[in-house]
Amino acid sequence: MEFPAWIVDRVLARQGTLHPYPRFDASRTAFVVVDLQNYYTQAGYMGECAPARDTFGKVNELAAALREAGGTVVWVQTSSDGADRFWSHHHAYMLTPERSARRLVELDPSHPGFALAPGLDARREDPRVVKRCYSALVPGSSSLDEVLKARGIETVLIGGTVTNVCCESTARDAMMMNYATVMVEDALSAVTPEEHLHSLHNWMLFFGDVLSVEEVGARLRVG
Repeated sequence: MEFPAWIVDRVLARQGTLHPYPRFDASRTAFVVVDLQNYYTQAGYMGECAPARDTFGKVNELAAALREAGGTVVWVQTSSDGADRFWSHHHAYMLTPERSARRLVELDPSHPGFALAPGLDARREDPRVVKRCYSALVPGSSSLDEVLKARGIETVLIGGTVTNVCCESTARDAMMMNYATVMVEDALSAVTPEEHLHSLHNWMLFFGDVLSVEEVGARLRVG
């Protein structure tokens, strides 16, 4: 994607190059796909982000390329099981009572809303991780860090929905936990184009790289 000159200038001043990772060792790279569940992608659910459906092809494309090169694809799913207790502040103050009750129902693991959306090429060999809040890497949220470390992962590619909430939250924590972290712009979606763009601009300024699926594929080195 094209960045405004003021972003390019600041990134170049900070790190000397616009894109810091010329190659990705596939064997040490994971594509972490966040929240592409029915609840977040399908019509009729409270959490629907309609643009997410348009990213499924790119998500599948990058997943296939990374698997073929010897990398790892991880599917992250949010569960509301017990969230009114362990994430009580969010449910009590950040949601109306009606929205809180609906979230608890539609993201319960027994509800169809929890399932990965149809059209995604999730393979049996791909690890799946269940998270409890926005970031999959905040302490107590999920086993994602353990899954990545067990596979010797050093680079994390982030896709899924929504760009500026769960995806960015997970990506920020990954960067601060010393993973090289890339937001894959055409494998991500937000409710509005403006939210998507603003998130990626801020990410580029301070946290890591932003690349397309094609750009990631050109940098993959078979591991």
